[in-house]
Amino acid sequence: MTAEFVRADETPRSTLPGRPAPFVLAAGEGERAHLFDQLFTVLLSGDETEGQFGVFTMEAPRGRAIPVHAHDDVHEIFYVLDGQVRVAVEDADGAVLDRVLTTGDFGYVPAGLKHSFRVESLRARTLGVSTGGFERFFAAAGERTEATAPPAVPVIPSGGQLGEAARRFRNEFHHDVRLID
Repeated sequence: MTAEFVRADETPRSTLPGRPAPFVLAAGEGERAHLFDQLFTVLLSGDETEGQFGVFTMEAPRGRAIPVHAHDDVHEIFYVLDGQVRVAVEDADGAVLDRVLTTGDFGYVPAGLKHSFRVESLRARTLGVSTGGFERFFAAAGERTEATAPPAVPVIPSGGQLGEAARRFRNEFHHDVRLID
């Protein structure tokens, strides 16, 4: 039995197979979305992993902290590919772990914990892995794009769009909490 390989040039560049099948993507390919001042590129979704996990990159310039949020059933990792990213996580006892991660550093946020992050360097890229399905939040909250760079003008979703994406992907924002000054 030979493996079925899905070549990136057989489907639109922004489309993943949508089922468990071997495939490759060239640099910059994947499902891209702009949200705030960031470019998210989904490399692997829950569709390809039978809901187990999703893999994405985030690229952004120095900016403001992402609103504090939590997702009860989504685990998330931050692996810094380039630059510096501050990650702050409030544990179950209310203590805050606040660290600046630099190239090669790794951070883990267990499901249910409030967290936020902010790019500290002029520009940064991270690799993220999350529980399958959540990786599609970024396109639902922001806008799909064919661009391969962060937006020149931030993409700020309406309250309704952000709220609907949060409900759909079980992402709870805590606008009254600040973890990063």
